[in-house]
Amino acid sequence: MRHAFAALVLVSALSSLDAPPAHAQSPYSYPWCAYYSPYGGGLSSCYFTTYAQCMASVSGVGGYCAPNPVYRGPDPGTAPKRKHRRHS
Repeated sequence: MRHAFAALVLVSALSSLDAPPAHAQSPYSYPWCAYYSPYGGGLSSCYFTTYAQCMASVSGVGGYCAPNPVYRGPDPGTAPKRKHRRHS
């Protein structure tokens, strides 16, 4: 039993070495929030990229969608770099 546990730990450790690094996401990263209570005192989730995604989440359970008040915009490190043309 002890050897099986050690093998499991070893396999887990080795498989994590091959995985790409995960990027943490926060509600600051998404432009839309879902508010699941129409009276303002309920749950909210600010993890939606589009208004349509947000509306699909509240559909059937009630609530509304609104722009995320703390959205910071896209991360500058992930934006594609623009290539400058040289004029000849």
